[in-house]
Amino acid sequence: MEVDPNPAEMAAVDDKTQLKQQIRAIGLSFGVGSLLMGIKFYAYALTGSSAILSDALESIINVIAAGFALISVWLSAQPPDETHPYGHGKIEYFSAGFEGALIMAAGLGIVKTGWDHLVRPQHLPNLDGGLALILAAALVNLLLGLGRRTGSLALEADGRHVLTDFISSAVVVAGLAVVRVSGWLWLDGAIALAVGVQVLWSGGGLVRQAFAGLMDRSQPRLLDEVAAAIQANRRPCWIDVHQLRAWRAGRMTHIDLHLILPGFFTLDKAHAEAKSLEHTLMAHYNGRAAVLIHMDPCADPECPACRLTACPARSAPAREEAVAWNGKALTRPGRKEEPPIRTGNAKLGEDREMDGMDEMDTVDTNKPTPA
Repeated sequence: MEVDPNPAEMAAVDDKTQLKQQIRAIGLSFGVGSLLMGIKFYAYALTGSSAILSDALESIINVIAAGFALISVWLSAQPPDETHPYGHGKIEYFSAGFEGALIMAAGLGIVKTGWDHLVRPQHLPNLDGGLALILAAALVNLLLGLGRRTGSLALEADGRHVLTDFISSAVVVAGLAVVRVSGWLWLDGAIALAVGVQVLWSGGGLVRQAFAGLMDRSQPRLLDEVAAAIQANRRPCWIDVHQLRAWRAGRMTHIDLHLILPGFFTLDKAHAEAKSLEHTLMAHYNGRAAVLIHMDPCADPECPACRLTACPARSAPAREEAVAWNGKALTRPGRKEEPPIRTGNAKLGEDREMDGMDEMDTVDTNKPTPA
């Protein structure tokens, strides 16, 4: 008899493989970035161009970011422990924020240099040699980008920086080619200013994304994705779902929700249904999910939504068509519940239990203290 593989165990094996691939990719990014940085600074030494300097300064950030990414990728892959019960995935948001701040710092430096060269244009010697070096660096970044788009895991590290670096280099090459033909030296500073603004915008975007992740900002697409997975596997006794929350941290997707089940279900039956939904979501995310389900008993207002045909407690007929579940519907708050009021035998049993506790307290209180 074949046993279905455990999604969590399969995910653990895949995570180890992906970690090795990511480390290799980051090593490639660090090595190539260091080489390109050296080439660009050499081109700046030849020409004195502020546009080329702006491209070289951005390459410094790429190299630093690759080193920091290596630490964050390794740390985010570590399993949860006593001090970090939800894992270490949020280090990736911190990494993105740190990276974005560095990019913005470089952007400010580029803008200042570009402004100085715009106001006081400078002669650009050895422009042909500098252009050739920057063009070669741009082509290398383009090859890295093409490899990433075809799905090569070895070239996925630091994707936004590679694309940004290629765009910056392309703008610099095109602008300096115009300078070479026209002799408009002021254009060198203008190009640097344009690159600096683009770098500031890119860095600011990373900081915004990192802040949103660290603050657990709502992710509508993720919520719709989770709701679609529940809807596709919906069971008649899953009367309703509310207070759905979901967020991502590293490779893990964290999900918690309230599931309304028939009130006459035994605890074992209700638990089995909750585990069924948990396994459904775990399988959907290939074992890379942490799911917490709170079970609520149904009440009369939920009868129209219930699709359970054999229900001994039904007080109203079911709707002809079930309401489709989506992210917006499942994130709504649940009904307000009052503390349960015990009546009849249940209340009598509780009163007797409390009387017994009072008697015990009385005996303990009046018991003579040993000499």
